[in-house]
Amino acid sequence: MENSQQWSRRKFLTTLGGAGAVLMLNPLLSWTISEIDPRVSKIVANTIGIDTHNHIDVPLNAKELPGPKVDLMGEMKKSGLSAISMTFAVDYQKLENPGDAYNRFITGLDAMDVILKDNGIKRSLNFSDLKSYHQKHIPTVIQSVEGGHFLEGKIDRLHIAYERGLRQLGLLHDNDASVPLGDVYTNQPQFGGLTSFGSDIIKECNKMGILIDLAHANNETIDMALKVTTKPVLISHTGLDSQLGNNEFMAKMMKPRLISKEQAKIVAETGCVIGVWTHLAETPLDHAKNIRALVDVIGIDHVCIGTDTKLTPAYRSPNESRPKPNGNPNEKKQNFEEKKEERVGERTNLAWKDQKEGFYYTVVDALLKTGFTESEIEKIGGGNFCRVFDAATK
Repeated sequence: MENSQQWSRRKFLTTLGGAGAVLMLNPLLSWTISEIDPRVSKIVANTIGIDTHNHIDVPLNAKELPGPKVDLMGEMKKSGLSAISMTFAVDYQKLENPGDAYNRFITGLDAMDVILKDNGIKRSLNFSDLKSYHQKHIPTVIQSVEGGHFLEGKIDRLHIAYERGLRQLGLLHDNDASVPLGDVYTNQPQFGGLTSFGSDIIKECNKMGILIDLAHANNETIDMALKVTTKPVLISHTGLDSQLGNNEFMAKMMKPRLISKEQAKIVAETGCVIGVWTHLAETPLDHAKNIRALVDVIGIDHVCIGTDTKLTPAYRSPNESRPKPNGNPNEKKQNFEEKKEERVGERTNLAWKDQKEGFYYTVVDALLKTGFTESEIEKIGGGNFCRVFDAATK
């Protein structure tokens, strides 16, 4: 893109500066934990900490509404995060009939409406909202969805989603939509990258003010999307393909989902931002080192955090059946509210074994120990995402 079309970091940081700056607020926020290192608490309080890809599981079958109660407010306060991009996907179960994806999407939004109302949390529709809620010390969410399956070739549904608060659209997910938008990086390429419908959706999102998330897109799709968009985009959750960790099974499974140094540079050169997930990191320090590795390749202004974890417990439909340990295939799945063994790394505030503090506190501590400065942590923690979110949603 030409320089005139790139999104000005200097102008954005000027917006944050001054006596009323959102990033230099009273450090004694309501969710600051006094037992934590004061320097960590100060950074958590002074920055807008954002997880740019956080799953909040909800029912996708209207018969299961409103779904179980969840303590989203409590988990957010514990985490130290100011905001999350609250996402869900509709293609975990096979989409068999026309309208299935759209019905699941609307049901998911309905369920999230209830969760937000019960927890006293509201959606941020633009950067001004993010600043306002942070200044009031109130956690907030950015409504996202992972995959454009719900569109089913109908661009007008994007307008309905916008009215329901959608401000971050993951163009693709694991399975191809009924009307494809592009090639998924874990599937055999068959569309030549971005499809014409995918291109139309990006252009419409640019007009309306919805941030495009290119996670799950293969390189061809990403390259084509960067040429189409007139606004910055996000790749919310990935990591460098050179940072594989020590778990060979996880490394093999996750390798297709990682980004190369060359591709990361292409994304960063357009002013866009890439999120580093917590996968392939056995400890918080490993996560910080994975962030450092990406920063060393594309620069501090183009990296953010996108955990691909869940703040709240996983939800499983009580109408889905599977054998329990006793082997009885007629017994129903454990539902959301039943006790179950949770996998280490699944929950945001339990991202690592023996994690003692909330997620953002833990990450800030690890980033400091890895040599990042406070100003650099401000950018990684949320400032970089805020810049592209602001430019995309104006």
